[in-house]
Amino acid sequence: MTSPLQIFHVDAFASRPFTGNPAAVCFLDREREDEWLQGVAAEMNLSETAFLLPGQHWNLRWFTPAVEVDLCGHATLASAHILWEAGILAPTSPAVFSTKSGLLTCNRRADWIEMDFPAEPPLPPSPDTDPTLLARLQNALGTRAITACHRNRLDLLVELDSAATLHALSPDFAVLASLPARGIITTCQAPSGTSLVTTPPSAPPACDFLSRFFAPSVGIPEDPVTGSAHCSLAPYWSAKLGKESLIGFQASKRGGIVRTTLRGNRVLLGGQAVTVVTGQLNIKV
Repeated sequence: MTSPLQIFHVDAFASRPFTGNPAAVCFLDREREDEWLQGVAAEMNLSETAFLLPGQHWNLRWFTPAVEVDLCGHATLASAHILWEAGILAPTSPAVFSTKSGLLTCNRRADWIEMDFPAEPPLPPSPDTDPTLLARLQNALGTRAITACHRNRLDLLVELDSAATLHALSPDFAVLASLPARGIITTCQAPSGTSLVTTPPSAPPACDFLSRFFAPSVGIPEDPVTGSAHCSLAPYWSAKLGKESLIGFQASKRGGIVRTTLRGNRVLLGGQAVTVVTGQLNIKV
């Protein structure tokens, strides 16, 4: 019999409970089989469950309720938040994670957490791009108001003509799941000088760009706030707007703010987090 494992429910990219993106953070006592990890993630039924195992650096893996993923921002943010909040790390010590996307480092910046992630710049369409892709995207998203379409190693990035179009999206998730990507990032430039009245009160009165993220192929119809998507959004909007530092707002029902700063082939992602539940896994294996 083993001792119960600590597990936490954290709202990431959030300054108050019940906003942002919820993640579970589970501390492991030893290596566990993938089937066991996937079972816990399915039981938690959040967009991501992070599993932490101590070592030279914290070994970090991320699972949706359906699959393991290579990169996840909000569950990394949640993991760093718990390490500091629980006193496992000193407030001035960085949280360093060994992951499938390399070493990821998080630092505290007052009441914000800054994550150093790899940039995932979107590439222009290539000659071998599926010629039917645009039509499939229009069908899946239910709009023809697509002004650009790109991809990176993970996702498709789709720019829309306006915030009104972005907010009105009601995708066909079955069609989206058939597209050749982990997920679909939809984005538009934020309306200049206009309050985001259709989003939660925590939304900033002004920001640089808006987004929504859909990933039904990995068990997440719409993700509330997606850190890894901003690894692509940051270089995309930095090039278009001529600014290294930007503020993004993910305009899901829960909503969340992501600060981004482009640093060469890295992106600094800033967010806040709130612990909602502290508990234990009573699994005697």
